[in-house]
Amino acid sequence: MEQSADSRVELAGAVALVGSGEYLDVMNETDHLLLNTLGGPETARVAVIPTASGLEPGNPERWNEMGVRHFSKLGAQVEPVWLIGREDASAEKVLDILKRSNFFYFSGGNPNHLIESLRDTPAWQIIREAHARGAVLAGCSAGAMAFGGYTINIRAAMSGQPPQLVRALGLIPGLITFPHFDRMRAGRFVNPAQFKDFLTGAPQEEALTIIGVDEDTALVHFPNQQEGKRAWQVSGRQTVSVFDKEGNAIVYSNGEQVLL
Repeated sequence: MEQSADSRVELAGAVALVGSGEYLDVMNETDHLLLNTLGGPETARVAVIPTASGLEPGNPERWNEMGVRHFSKLGAQVEPVWLIGREDASAEKVLDILKRSNFFYFSGGNPNHLIESLRDTPAWQIIREAHARGAVLAGCSAGAMAFGGYTINIRAAMSGQPPQLVRALGLIPGLITFPHFDRMRAGRFVNPAQFKDFLTGAPQEEALTIIGVDEDTALVHFPNQQEGKRAWQVSGRQTVSVFDKEGNAIVYSNGEQVLL
């Protein structure tokens, strides 16, 4: 499902859509590539943001601790952000950290909670403005899902209900991302027949691109590539699948370019 030219958006900074593996050594190479777009770890100011897990007691603390440990090991300055609900997205302490950051990493959890917590808030405005100046945005699992024009209610789908489209944050307006896609293909999250029905029944009034990103893998947009804003690259040990209107996939491996 190709995006129309009108629905594409200029991505001034790097963007990473990560299938899984945030803050783990398996993603070191990808994170080094992202840090290098800022001039290297020494010039990066990383904010780790656990909002998607805000409804899961103990998980925001765990993700923040992992994120600080991971990016410190890579040589970057990193700060944990206590942004777990919508009220935090206007808190001065949170906004101050975001204002001095140039790399924003959203860890996993519930994409719908992340979207509802950030949409039309001062925190998201600061992040979008920083990205327009060249900051990095990385989203893993729920974070990746929230960056598109739409996402699905993944928990409803996992309970056997038909996949339901939900408006997302719109960083990449025509995109729908399915993380953990290798597990989804195996029927671990969504029934394969349901997924096929979703692909062929997606709204036709909008030009949508549907992608699946496997675990320990990312689809990354690097700024200033030869192909311009349409060029993305697979980074990681598995693959990225891009679907057409009939539900057929083109599968890309590590290092290959994808035009979206």
